[in-house]
Amino acid sequence: MFQVLRIEVNKELEQLEIFLDKFPEYLEKNGRCLIITYHSIEDRLVKRKFKELDKNGFKNLTKKVIFPSMEEIKQNKASRSAKLRIIEKI
Repeated sequence: MFQVLRIEVNKELEQLEIFLDKFPEYLEKNGRCLIITYHSIEDRLVKRKFKELDKNGFKNLTKKVIFPSMEEIKQNKASRSAKLRIIEKI
């Protein structure tokens, strides 16, 4: 419940959407954007944007999302829900 309130109060999804719309114009050729998400709604937004960009001058370097290793999770329990996605401007 707290996470839902935090996301809404901080307008996190709206801020993420603004970032996803703007970052491609600032990324130079061969530049990469790495995004770590901690919630399925965030991850869905990033996945869809990367899929769209993959058809328009970008290369999605993570067709399969990258999850933390068991060692990382042991050292940092909060990393359990983390998902990493990477895209490169070509």
